[in-house]
Amino acid sequence: MTQMTELLSEPPDTATGSRPDTLLEAERAAGCRIDAVGVSQHAGRRQILHDVSFSIAPGELVALVGGSGAGKTTVLEILAGLRAPSAGQVRHDGARLDASTAAGSGVGYVPQDDIIHAELPLRRTLQYAARLRLPAGTSPERAEDVVEETMRDLDLFDQRDVPVRALSGGQRKRASIAVELLAQPRTFFLDEPTSGLDPCTSAEVVRLLRRLAGRGVTVVLTTHEPATIDRCDQVVFLARGGHLAFAGSPAQARRYFGVEDLADVYDRLAAEPAPQVWAERYAAWRDPATAAAAPSPEPTTVGPSARTSARRPPSAARQWWLLTRRNAEVLARNRLTLAILLGSPLLVTAMMCMLFRPGAFDQRGAADAGPSQLVFWLAFAGFFFGLTYGLLQIVGEMSIFRREERTGLSTGAYVAAKIGVLLPVLTVVTAVLLGVLRGLDRLPSAGWDVYGALFVTLMVEAVSALTLGLLASAAVSSASQAALALPMLCFPQVLFAGAIVPVAAMAAPGRLLSLGLSNRYAFEALGHSLGLDALTATRPGMRAYGDAFAGGLTYHWLVLAGFTTVLALATGWVLRLRCRTGAPRRS
Repeated sequence: MTQMTELLSEPPDTATGSRPDTLLEAERAAGCRIDAVGVSQHAGRRQILHDVSFSIAPGELVALVGGSGAGKTTVLEILAGLRAPSAGQVRHDGARLDASTAAGSGVGYVPQDDIIHAELPLRRTLQYAARLRLPAGTSPERAEDVVEETMRDLDLFDQRDVPVRALSGGQRKRASIAVELLAQPRTFFLDEPTSGLDPCTSAEVVRLLRRLAGRGVTVVLTTHEPATIDRCDQVVFLARGGHLAFAGSPAQARRYFGVEDLADVYDRLAAEPAPQVWAERYAAWRDPATAAAAPSPEPTTVGPSARTSARRPPSAARQWWLLTRRNAEVLARNRLTLAILLGSPLLVTAMMCMLFRPGAFDQRGAADAGPSQLVFWLAFAGFFFGLTYGLLQIVGEMSIFRREERTGLSTGAYVAAKIGVLLPVLTVVTAVLLGVLRGLDRLPSAGWDVYGALFVTLMVEAVSALTLGLLASAAVSSASQAALALPMLCFPQVLFAGAIVPVAAMAAPGRLLSLGLSNRYAFEALGHSLGLDALTATRPGMRAYGDAFAGGLTYHWLVLAGFTTVLALATGWVLRLRCRTGAPRRS
């Protein structure tokens, strides 16, 4: 393959029919120079990086090294533009880096965890990644060419149909690297790329990174393995607390620290009770030539050719379609999740049939409030289905979202795709719920218009609950936290919907809270459709509900649709906020 940008912007040479060179053997890329200038970082009141300054030349392979708590990952993320420093700056080719210039500007980042969908085969994973990352207008044929060449270059072609979860550790790491290589980055950042790999596989990964650097790509990685450090052009040692202890070649590091084995440097760094001493020693040691080459405090002026222009990502509509298809495929391949999504509504429907007798809407005792109870639990079932579907949708792939958002993924398209893939499932389970309850005489005989209104009410409520679940899923940090959020989100919907205690009989704070609960509006709308307003006049047991069921359907539907819109927008806002602030980091 010639440079991948040529593959994506120029038509194939039909006259010669020549096959492009492979990705890693293409002509040298225009590598990026990186300057860290006085970078410091605070975590609350604690300073975790102290005035770190060093430079990386284009096409260098650089290792960030240090013990636990030294700030390796923090420096890596700041260099990649994933988080802003508290003080100082990072410059790529003389231009100051920030979050707006990092996205889509030729920066690749591979975190320590293999952040790709484990359910999909490797080829499908890369196909979706390519179509999301490659410039708008790239044809499916060219995207497929890029995927195949990348798999061949990383020696993954024979595993193309193997699910990612079935790949070996080294293959998964190469697959994670492949996702970033699809867009041909000029700078490549990797957090512990050899962690957990055996020595042979680790050496293979480092050889791959060495080949990338040979192409001119600037490669920066964190590591704790001396064998990996020795294969690098430059090593940056960080002492405890984020103090810069050394920056130079591995050979210079041996002379500076007076060791034969670079593993001994860790002992020397740890033995110093005041880690800032290492930063002072290094500042004093730097010779005039090194100091002259150090980055200046003012950014340099660079021409447009020195930067990689941001590629225009696919449109939001295109991204939505790709994400919806990928979500559906991931869902279909995860049989346990699919069984839960379809099985839990069936279980709830069966319990409702066991709870309520047939003919609940027939005239019974004067104190009978059974119809209102059945309608309430019918409304809550719709809420419960939507909420539980949404709660685990985002938290389990937040790291994947962060990775894709950095390359230009639309947050709106991502949230809309989550709704789009679950909407058909909610449609099916809602129809089954109504059909079973009517077939077993738990709901009264009525025309299609009545059951159409019931269906619309439940669907609008379920989608509003789905967006509430997505918001909670975006806000929590783990699946266990999402599970804890479930009862906290459900209890208010049960207590303040107006069924257990009518809204008119609630204390003022309860009436105010009920205004923001979708289950209240669904309960009232369902009751209106089933004629509960007439029963409040004939059954003393239901008179407490007053005119709760007298309102029109349109008002209730509009309120529920408004909840959906607000919650979906809030989900997008939380996602963007979490991408800016990040998750808890390893050092």
